[in-house]
Amino acid sequence: MKKIILWISLFGIGMAQTGIEIAQMVEDRISPKDMISSTTMVLTNKKGRTRTAKIFTKSMDDSKKQIMWFLSPKDDKGVAFLKIEHDDKDDEMRMWLPAFKKIRRISSKKKGDSFMGSDLTYEDMSSRVIYENTFSRLEDEKVGEIDCFVIEAVPNPELKSSYSKHKTWIDKKLNMAVKEESYDRMGDLKKIKTFENKIVGKYRVMSGIFVNDVQNNHTTNLTFDDLELDTGIKNNLFHEKNLKRLPRN
Repeated sequence: MKKIILWISLFGIGMAQTGIEIAQMVEDRISPKDMISSTTMVLTNKKGRTRTAKIFTKSMDDSKKQIMWFLSPKDDKGVAFLKIEHDDKDDEMRMWLPAFKKIRRISSKKKGDSFMGSDLTYEDMSSRVIYENTFSRLEDEKVGEIDCFVIEAVPNPELKSSYSKHKTWIDKKLNMAVKEESYDRMGDLKKIKTFENKIVGKYRVMSGIFVNDVQNNHTTNLTFDDLELDTGIKNNLFHEKNLKRLPRN
């Protein structure tokens, strides 16, 4: 099972959490049943040139099921992406490429490839599974004025990750990541990610991601606007036939 249940024995008030306990707290936070958003993705290369895409996204189960359609720019309009994460087998990822009238399956061997020219790979698009990583707690730090736990996650060898480790700063109040550093297989810093979070009703949700690929001097800025939560999305939406059905929104 991907979602591991931890039985934590507390021997005294104020006992410090371990890295895996903090990771579990993040996973266990209350989240909406489903979410709809309009996403703006801005790519900036080392010469400062930008490219902007508009994306319409629907997701369920903390984004373990997700479908997104590119609305612009013109040459990307109609491209669509489907992701379904599984507990007992490899995750499914597919892309509809209307120019070729073809649905492309993203195999596990391609998980290190860039998603639509961005600084996010297909691996970055999937949830980080607790039992597939080894966690350790580092010294607490602040990110700006935010008090944070700091944990390190090292992917298990059988995962064949594109990364050797991740260092993540977790907001102590929201139990959500505010910053992350990801290191390549050689142990060199590859990406710095910063996250914007906000409270919507009873939920704590992510409202933006900024990714800086320090090796390629390239950035990706994602903002999630017009958030709609608990709208009643049906499970049968997450089927490859719906990739071809560009929403009117």
